[in-house]
Amino acid sequence: MAKVEKFAFHVPSLEELAGVLQKGLKENFADAQVSVVDCPDLTQEPFNFPAKGICGKPRIADVGGVPYLIPLAQKEKVYDLNTVAKDIELPGAFILGAGAASSRVLGVNAELIPVVQTKNEKKPAINGSYVAQINPADKGCLLEKYSNKYSDCEFGLLANLYASEGQPGKVVEVKANGRTGELNFVSCLRQILEKHYGEKPVGMGGTFIIQKGKAKIHIMPPEFSACPLNTDEDVNNWLKFFEMKAPLICQPVIVSRDPGFDLRLEHTHCFSQHGEGGTEPPAGGMPSFVFLSENADFFSISFNYARRSKPRANAPAMNCQLFTSVRERKSGL
Repeated sequence: MAKVEKFAFHVPSLEELAGVLQKGLKENFADAQVSVVDCPDLTQEPFNFPAKGICGKPRIADVGGVPYLIPLAQKEKVYDLNTVAKDIELPGAFILGAGAASSRVLGVNAELIPVVQTKNEKKPAINGSYVAQINPADKGCLLEKYSNKYSDCEFGLLANLYASEGQPGKVVEVKANGRTGELNFVSCLRQILEKHYGEKPVGMGGTFIIQKGKAKIHIMPPEFSACPLNTDEDVNNWLKFFEMKAPLICQPVIVSRDPGFDLRLEHTHCFSQHGEGGTEPPAGGMPSFVFLSENADFFSISFNYARRSKPRANAPAMNCQLFTSVRERKSGL
């Protein structure tokens, strides 16, 4: 059984958090409005999630890690979301986030956009996830509903996950319009939290929509690199980048500061109803998201985090945002 490490986050009130984000976002967006609201029914359009909300015993899980992908992929590293839910002591959890699909199941390397109501003693799992991969026909983006072809809840290599009971409740709503700074939306949120809370790590997860505009998104190639990926430049040359149009439904997992567990601090995957999706680009100067209109974003704060199957301490690491290690944890915003 894989080792699971746990850590309790600092948990500010939602009202305090809203004030902190409101002040910080003003430095990066022409208009920003942050408030505490009732979580909308996420089973409805445009989300169509299998759970109504993102509240109830929130956690963040960081599973596996980028050292399992680079410099050379360890394809034997596979995990199951139902098992992760048990490991974080929340069987039946509703899970959102970002990860890698299982090449054992798909036969190729691909991005996973997990949207899963995990199984419990009374109900089977409901897998509403998406897979984004390179279309072999035209080398473009191919986004497919996972359950159209597969019936499992497996993933490979790594995942950053936000888990909760999937209940309605209070969340922080963020509306941002007209980016004026260099940071993308998710990086902006994380740095605001880090600047304000410092040594007190805060975890946050949820969903947001890019209503209008474009986003620069990447998808991993279908074949793992045969040559070691030793530098950020190697990784960027290996990845396939696309400019995708809104609306895009995004699933960020954010940790303000690593409490010493080699956590990935931010990871976002997205999907759409028009066949586009993937993950945010690595660091390197290019903006991830180009906002042209208002976005409605719903977040919850995490109480704990759990890290499962941590790569060994001397595994190769990179400065690239895309690749960092993964853990499990509790979260509620």
